[in-house]
Amino acid sequence: MERIMDLARARRSVRSFDGTAPNAEEKEKLLAFAAAIENPWGLGVEFRLLDAAEHGLSSPVITGERWYLGAKIKAAPHMEEAFGYSFETLVLYAHSLGLGTTWIGGTMDRAVFGRAMELREGERMPCVSPLGRPAAKMSLRETVMRRGVRADWREDFSALCFDGDFSKALTEAEAGDLAAPLRAVLLAPSAVNRQPWRMVRQGRSVHFFVRHARGYVSAAAGDLQKVDLGIALCHFALCAEELGLAPRFSLEAPALAAPADTEYIATYTLA
Repeated sequence: MERIMDLARARRSVRSFDGTAPNAEEKEKLLAFAAAIENPWGLGVEFRLLDAAEHGLSSPVITGERWYLGAKIKAAPHMEEAFGYSFETLVLYAHSLGLGTTWIGGTMDRAVFGRAMELREGERMPCVSPLGRPAAKMSLRETVMRRGVRADWREDFSALCFDGDFSKALTEAEAGDLAAPLRAVLLAPSAVNRQPWRMVRQGRSVHFFVRHARGYVSAAAGDLQKVDLGIALCHFALCAEELGLAPRFSLEAPALAAPADTEYIATYTLA
């Protein structure tokens, strides 16, 4: 797979596809890669490639797609983070194969996708993604949607990264070799581009928090903003591993005061 930072910079959410299905070799590679994916919580995520025509799958915000990437996970503590981490790992790999994707958590018929995934009691399917080759030109629908969520905009580094506690912003220069993994987080996709992650650096540890907003929790999908934090942790860990920083995962919450609606998620400590 290409360098994580290169993939994170180049990838975009694709909503206009050219109608070409992934070929047999690409599907085989995706399923083989998916079977080896692990996440720090040790929760299993089952992936499937779904033929849109066979299962009657569609989304009102997607055009030209013929296949979908589906996944499900058993309901358990941290399932959303684990799902986000594993699904994004496969999404980045799909991008390295030249395939387009976009996370879909709300604009789909959950009953139809649930049947395609053979969703059973006690299982959750937070998100799916179309899968295929990006169209040469974005549809008007996609152009309007990207403009509405300011798809290419990202918060400044120091607005989301903090030094010691939430009272002091962290600059890229001050972050040293932590800057690259943190920048990889800032490039990650999130629901409606809310970028709910907040990171606090303490020594060689980076504590991850979610800044909650209303409207992202449901019985069917769980907390989509915690899925976003799984994506963020995936970007951070893969980039840190690539740089030889040996990230060590923990769920040991730091003794620091967090702002309102801000919840601790996990910590990575680097070598």
